[in-house]
Amino acid sequence: MKRKLDIRIFAHSLVSDWNHGNAHFLRGLMRELGRMGHRVRSYEELGSWSLTNLVQQEHERSIAAIDQFRKTYSELEIFFYQRDSGLRDYLLQELRGADIVVLHEWNTPELVNTVLSLKRELGFRALFHDTHHRAYTHAGEILRLHLHLLDGVLAFGESVRKIYKDGFGIKHVWTFHEAAAIDSFHPLERDKEIDLLWIGNWGDEERSRELQEFFIRPASLLPADTKIVAHGVRYPLAAIQALEQANVEFRGYLPNLEAPAAYASSYLAVHVPRRQYMNGLSGVPTIRVFEALACGVPLLCAPWNDVEGLFTAGKDYLSVLDGKEMLAQIEYLLSDNQARRQIGE
Repeated sequence: MKRKLDIRIFAHSLVSDWNHGNAHFLRGLMRELGRMGHRVRSYEELGSWSLTNLVQQEHERSIAAIDQFRKTYSELEIFFYQRDSGLRDYLLQELRGADIVVLHEWNTPELVNTVLSLKRELGFRALFHDTHHRAYTHAGEILRLHLHLLDGVLAFGESVRKIYKDGFGIKHVWTFHEAAAIDSFHPLERDKEIDLLWIGNWGDEERSRELQEFFIRPASLLPADTKIVAHGVRYPLAAIQALEQANVEFRGYLPNLEAPAAYASSYLAVHVPRRQYMNGLSGVPTIRVFEALACGVPLLCAPWNDVEGLFTAGKDYLSVLDGKEMLAQIEYLLSDNQARRQIGE
């Protein structure tokens, strides 16, 4: 009989998914570990950036989103800590008896290093969970963490794993992909009201040029009666105006748990990865790919190279080289029901 473990997960937030795509996978991961019989607790900082912005930016919608999360994931144990002078004592009390502590990369160095300082005294093992591109683009931020105290790293792509293994000298590093929780993400029956759907945040100028080429410009060249919708947060006014000029209806924040219904209501969806996942980390699929494919929506992708062979390009999704090809594929798929059905299945 396999041993049941006491697992603690420190995440930026599970309650809020506002500009926080990692919340999607972490929620499902906690649920699955619990179903396997392990005891799992999650910790997040009181007043986290994502939760604060959800409440301040979305107002009434934030209440509905949090209620929906709590109802869907009612079994998850989530605790809140404060980053103050009492943090170490709080962690010393809470982590007693833990077997494994998972530290997601979107935690402060103060939190991560304080947890790691308690390893020897409390006897747990610590794993760092990286689902971002900072190890590639801002290595100095990762090196602020006391990596030598880790027992291992869970990296969400093989290229990220190699950075920790070969670049940072971590002995135990495993490729640990994100995934869609299929009890929430699966095909739904909905009337189609959207021709083309984009779900994704703007943020940090990491894909503004790519969005212009692979989504905004093709949208502007489609017939005026084409229904095109965009969801996301942190869009500057200029970006929203560019969407409107391209005949795109910008609908703002979409709670992650409502994404399956949005996909089901759409004939096609577009995925435009951030620049880092189109070059140096090109083999890393982000959570949006898993979710869209799990929901069975025909997916058109800006270039990313699936070097790990998780999917089959041309069968599971279509990949295009430039904006011109994106427009041609959109026009083709919107006119061919059978082609859409084959890709969606």
